[in-house]
Amino acid sequence: MKKTTEDFLIDLENRGFKFQEDAIGFIYFGKKYTDASDELVNSAIEITLKAQKQFDSSFYMSILERLHSQKITSRKEALKWMVHQGLS
Repeated sequence: MKKTTEDFLIDLENRGFKFQEDAIGFIYFGKKYTDASDELVNSAIEITLKAQKQFDSSFYMSILERLHSQKITSRKEALKWMVHQGLS
């Protein structure tokens, strides 16, 4: 079963990633702005954390927009794209 963005963020926080309230707001802003699915948003968050080692709002938004414009819909496709872009 796919995780909602809320569940994904809770799991990350339980693993030690702390998000400021403004970062969480920005995550949901990006989701609404791009009309992205939870899976795509979660993938953009994951890529951001892997590439930046912390949450960077502008990097996240850039990744989310690029995944959306490339019509990537799954985590598997997103991670493959990440490797192809040299972000891992």
